This record gives sequence, structure tokens and C-alpha cells, in this order.
Amino acid sequence: MAGDDDAEKNLSTSPRPGDEKGGAPSAAKSAGADGSSSEDAASPDPWSSKRDKNGPRGGTTLPSLGLRGTLLFLWRQLTSMQTALILLMLLAIAAVPGSLYPQRSVNPALTDQFLEENGRWGELLDTLGFFEVFSSPWFSAIYLLLFISLIGCIVPRVSVHLAQLRSKPPRTPSRLTRFTGYTRTELPGADADQLLQTAQRSLRRSRYRTQRREETAAASVSAERGLLRETGNLLFHIALVGVLICVAGGQLTSYRGQITVVEGSGFSNSLTQYDSFDSGPWFDPSSLPPFRFTLEDFRAEYVQEGPEDRVGQPLSFEADVHVDTPGQTEEDRTLQVNKPLHVDGSSMYLLGNGYAPEVTVTDPEGTVVAEGPVITVPSGDVGYTSQLVIKAPDAKPKQTAVVGYFLPTGVIDEQGPHSIYPDLVDPQLALTVHQGDLGLDEGVPTNAYEVDVSSLEPVADEDGSPVLVRLYPNQEYELPDGTTISFDGVKRYAAFDVAHDPFERWVLVSALVAAGGLILSLFVPRRRLWVRVGERDGTAVLEVAGLARSDDPALPDDVQALADKIISAQDGAAATEQTAAGRTATDQPAPDRTAQDGTAQDGTGSRAERDPAAPETAADDDDTPGGSAQ
Repeated sequence: MAGDDDAEKNLSTSPRPGDEKGGAPSAAKSAGADGSSSEDAASPDPWSSKRDKNGPRGGTTLPSLGLRGTLLFLWRQLTSMQTALILLMLLAIAAVPGSLYPQRSVNPALTDQFLEENGRWGELLDTLGFFEVFSSPWFSAIYLLLFISLIGCIVPRVSVHLAQLRSKPPRTPSRLTRFTGYTRTELPGADADQLLQTAQRSLRRSRYRTQRREETAAASVSAERGLLRETGNLLFHIALVGVLICVAGGQLTSYRGQITVVEGSGFSNSLTQYDSFDSGPWFDPSSLPPFRFTLEDFRAEYVQEGPEDRVGQPLSFEADVHVDTPGQTEEDRTLQVNKPLHVDGSSMYLLGNGYAPEVTVTDPEGTVVAEGPVITVPSGDVGYTSQLVIKAPDAKPKQTAVVGYFLPTGVIDEQGPHSIYPDLVDPQLALTVHQGDLGLDEGVPTNAYEVDVSSLEPVADEDGSPVLVRLYPNQEYELPDGTTISFDGVKRYAAFDVAHDPFERWVLVSALVAAGGLILSLFVPRRRLWVRVGERDGTAVLEVAGLARSDDPALPDDVQALADKIISAQDGAAATEQTAAGRTATDQPAPDRTAQDGTAQDGTGSRAERDPAAPETAADDDDTPGGSAQ
């Protein structure tokens, strides 16, 4: 056994040709006590396709991209259409907080109120920029990346598309049987050139680009249509870039301001006249158009009869204004909701309305400390219950604040003072008077329509309870300390929004172009058609097939229709030639013939055999038996 073991250990495979030093040995196998064998790890077989289990792990080592390769890879990923779609979706998601949370640029007071009510949660949202979404770094980053991605997608595709527009239709494939709607028809005696001319003429009428090519033992017409689909796709993306550019340009150069004008008062377009004003960083205040207008009248109509939940609902709002623009004719215009006034590049929209009761306040020393119409703020109910605040910092001996409600159709019951109808049916004032420091001398801006009465002392009557004042038009009330309040009348006011965006019309144009391009890219089919005609033993072989670049269920029917049209045209041409030949044959006298037996009978009654090679006449095509040639 020992000798056998030694002999088995010395066994080796015969050397393979081409091996260095006489050959490459294979892994020797040694038999164990149980008769099994194991590979010799020290001698792996270089010819084996199996991976060496004891060799180095990791597989194939990829070459390093390097800095240039890495940048090129990242650029291709950024400019891919998939990345553009992802960025577009992220931009839509990033805009959602701008609709859910108040924005400082739109309503700073509401933003501050949200922060006060939500504590640390509000501070966290403020740190993340949720109250300034559209100017936050993360929204701007998505915006810019989308802009770059779209441009990177568009530029190479435009060059490719232009090359396609200048190129000829693709060559006819050698095997049309692989394509959609393949049709093969044999036409004995047909003219191949005439078939191709018919096909080319029919395709051109269907707005195909065609190209005729000569092939070995055949000729073909290749046609292509639907490049307008890619044109629409590119127009959509270019217009989308235009929308992004115009929106960004509008944010940089536009302005928007809100004003409140009482009937009989006017407005001049200057920064000091606006109640609030917001503009882009590139806006030039000196570019404000110099127009002015006067609110002549404001009219509102409400539902007066009908179901209880419908009474008081607004029907229409109209504001009559007198507009004066330097260098232009003065004009009277009427503004309505969603019907703005366009003046010298600016658009003025009717934003809101309310009541401005005329109130006069006189302090105990007899000095008039407040006079004129007071703009009230509607509380949001159907009856237009409106909050009224009058601040009299010059009142003596103490500063005075008058707060309460204006009620167009007033009722005071267990619900407190409120209005039950928005029109002036029974106007009333329900007021209380407070005295003390109004905090106007600290230099801190405050809301003109709000006052903090917690630090003020209410004016009380003899028993110490606060004085509640209820006034009707043309009434006056004197408080115990000598302060008098008179209700002199009521006027309406209108709130306007004045906006100017030089890119506004271009945003509209870009949006319309994008919509048109999207329609083209969705509904214009991109397809190719091929017609090949070959000859075999005097028979023309017609082959027709098509290819669609996208789902096109009508393509098989269109291929069949084209083949039928070519065949019909060929049959019609043959019939025309046959008829012309028959008419030529009948120019000379000929004996009558019968259709039944193919013989003709002359005037003597004898019969003659019909020449089978003679051309058929029009009578041969007649469905009537025994029809004679004319």
C-alpha cells in the first residue's frame, strides 16, 4: 500500500502545449483513508474557469474614474431626463410648506402669531425656513439644479433633432417581415415603377417625408412622419425653462402693494401711499408709474330673499374710479372682482371692502382729537360685523382709545353686539372707551387696527362699571369725564392690490407654449413606413410594413390601407388602359359577338371564332349578358 500511495502522489497530468517549462501541472489529488480526494491548494490549475477558493477575493478590479471622469459622470446623471423629473417632483413637494404655513413676505403679522402660538415647534420651522419657503436656500438649490438639468437635457437633444430634420428617411430594412402590419402582394403584369410612384405620391399627401432608393433586383420608398412629436417635446422643455426664467425675473424686478381708499378719497402711486409694499431686490422705486385715481363710489349687492343660509351672500362688488395718468386722457373706470384696471404697466385688483363710519372724538378740554372716517376690519361673519379702533394720543389729560364694533344691521342680544345683514339697514356703533399710555411714543411700529387694552383703564360710570356706548347715525354721547363721541355718518371703503411684473406676459406665453408642446408630444405618432417592389418572373411583388416609435394601435390598419391604395391605383390604371385599347379596336366595323360562347355572328348569319388574343372591350366588363361593344 505504501508503494501505491507513493505512486499516486507522483501522478500528474500531461503537459499542455504552450506551457512554460514543459507544461502547467494540474492540481494533484491524493486519496484519503476513506477513498475521497482533495485538491492541492498549492498547485492551482491556471486553465480552470473556476475561481480559486484560496486565492485573493474581490473579483475584477474596475479602473479608477479620476477627477475628470467623476465630474463627467455626475454631469451626465444631473442632465438625464430621470433626474429632471425627480427635481421637478421635489420642487413641487418643496412648495407645499409655502401653502401650509404663513409666509413673512405675504402676511408678517400672521407669521408672528403662529410663532407665538407654537413655541419651540415654530422656532424650529423658522430655522428651517418654512416661513420663507420660496427664498430659502434649499428651495433655491432645487430650483437651480432643475434649471441646469433641463438646459443640459435640451441642448444635446436640440442638436440631434436638427440633424434628424435635415437627414433623409432611414434606409429600407432588408427583411420587412419583422415589422408591423407586413403585407405582401403579387401583381402579375404590374409596372414596378408605377407602383413606387403611387406609393410615394400617397405618402407625401399624408405628410410623410419620402426617399426612393434603388436596391438589388428591387426598389423601395422609405417614409417617415412624426418628427413633430420630438419638436413638441423639446418645445415643452424649452418653455418650462422659460417659465423658470420668467418667474425668477419677476421675483427680482416686480413689486406689489396694498392700499385702502375711502369713498371720495384718492391715491397717488408713491411708496408713502401704500399700506404695505413688497418688491424684488432689482426693483427701482423711481420706476413707479406716476398715475393717481379717486374712488368715486363703491357698490355692493347681496341676496335679500331666499333660504336663510343664502340671505346676505354677496352678489357683486363694483368700484367706480376716476383715473388720471400724466400725458393721457383722464377716464372713468369700473373695477370688479377678477376684472382689474391696467394702468401704465401696473395692474390694480379689487381685493376687499368694508365700512368706514365717520366718528368725531373730543377730549374733556374740548379739543377734537379724532375726526373723519375710520376704517373698520370685518370679523368674517355674513353680517359684516366689523371691529373699530380709534387711537387719540393727543387727548388730554390722558391718551384715549375707543374700541368696539360697527354693525351695518345691528343687534345686541345674549350673543353680544353683532350684525345680521351686511348692508346698511340699521347701522350702529357699540363702543367702550379706555385711557392711559397707548405705547405710541416708544418708536416701535404697531398695528393701526389693534390696541392692547390690558394696560389701559376703562372709562367708568358712577357705579364703577365700564361705560358701554351705543350710537346711531347723527347721535352724540358724552362720557362722565367730559369726553364726547359723535357718529356723523357712514362711508364705504375698498382695498386694492397694485402689482407690476414685467415678466408676467412672458410667463403666460411660456405656459401656453409648454401646453402646446405637451399636446404635440402626446398625440402626434412617430412612425416609419416602407414600400418595396421587386420583380419575379414578370410578376411585381409589393411589400409594405411600418414601425412606430411608441404605442400606435392605428399603424397596422394604415399599412394595410396604403397597400390597398397602391393596389387599387394599379387596378384602376390597368382598367383605364384596357378600356382605351378596347375603344381603339371598335373604331373599325366589327361583327356582333355574344358573351356566352365567345363567337360572333356577321350579317349573313355565319359564325366566326373569337380571337382569344383580341383585347377585351367595355362590353366584356358589363354585367349584362349579351352586351354589345359600342
